[in-house]
Amino acid sequence: MSGVRVLVGTRKGAFVLTADGKRRHWEVSGPQFAGWEVYHMKGSPADPDRLYASQSSGWFGQVIQRSSDGGKTWQTPGGGVTKTPEGMPMGESNRFVYDTSDATGKPLTTHQWYDGTQHPWEFKRVWHLEPSPTDPETVYAGVEDAALFQTSDGATTWKELPGLRGHGSGPQWAPGAGGMCLHTIVIDPANPKRIYIAISAAGAFRTEDGGKTWRAINQGLRSNHIPDPKAEVGHCVHRIAMHPSRPNVLFMQKHWDVMRSDDGGVSWREVSGNLPSDFGFPIDVHAHEPDTIYVVPIKSDSEHYPPDGKLRVYRSRTGGNEWEALTQGLPQKDCYVNVLRDAMAVDRLDPCGVYVGTTGGQVYGSANGGDSWEPIVRDLPPVLSVEVQTLS
Repeated sequence: MSGVRVLVGTRKGAFVLTADGKRRHWEVSGPQFAGWEVYHMKGSPADPDRLYASQSSGWFGQVIQRSSDGGKTWQTPGGGVTKTPEGMPMGESNRFVYDTSDATGKPLTTHQWYDGTQHPWEFKRVWHLEPSPTDPETVYAGVEDAALFQTSDGATTWKELPGLRGHGSGPQWAPGAGGMCLHTIVIDPANPKRIYIAISAAGAFRTEDGGKTWRAINQGLRSNHIPDPKAEVGHCVHRIAMHPSRPNVLFMQKHWDVMRSDDGGVSWREVSGNLPSDFGFPIDVHAHEPDTIYVVPIKSDSEHYPPDGKLRVYRSRTGGNEWEALTQGLPQKDCYVNVLRDAMAVDRLDPCGVYVGTTGGQVYGSANGGDSWEPIVRDLPPVLSVEVQTLS
């Protein structure tokens, strides 16, 4: 029988929510890693039992956890917690390897852009884990300060893909309010060497060669808070989404504006339309309808709660511009929670399920594409991420 597994990362641990294909009755398991921040947890498309989690704390630092049984048990590949020579905490055997030597091979204690300008670089946390669509041992990790890492041995060892930080625009990158984080990784399932990433506050980038070289893809974005509103980089992108059947069509929620690209990010156009606010964090695409997209508007960049205190998911069936509020089952009075960039996901059942997690600790689910909602669980710690696995 088909079913779903919803993976929830929170400020104080991880939770696994499971249901059968009808999605009426849910079992809640957790917390795993109680007391630790779990910024992101995601399953491998190539193996439904393989999960990865980004676990961190201010005291012990960053650890990547791995499960081979759907989240029932977890292991840190290789063992305990230690500190790297650079003083950055990492798991003993899944520590990140930093290839930051200059052209002469001399190691650098600070990151050096390829143009010769010195910029300090600090490893703070892993924001996003993106498993390969074909290999359960291969995972990409987006970190803060912005960099992209890859493991090919199930999170035992990691190596940076240095081409991204070597992009000529690097010295112009700056942190957003949440830090200079690489928070979005989207892999083209038909061409795994084509990868899209997004950085706050730098913008979106694309590689066609598995991360060796990168192209900034921000034409059409406008950001009034930077010196040049039309600059190649410097835009605060909050999230990018893609339907696997149309890898050249991208949707973006940025710091103000919902955007769409029909050419793989070469150019963008605004599709905010009749939204009550075009500021928000998450964006996602219906599993079976490539032109149906979802966003969760919040009031402004200084007031991170829903307009009018009403939690409303908005749906466009036309790929943007025309939006409808989805409210049935969601709180429509005195609601002042936020939905963060990684806290919305869809399943692949029919009808498509949609899930959102809030900073108030609620996870809401819709088993009919957003027409109606119900709380799956309440009173969790603040939700940082929501991912879904569709099980058969």
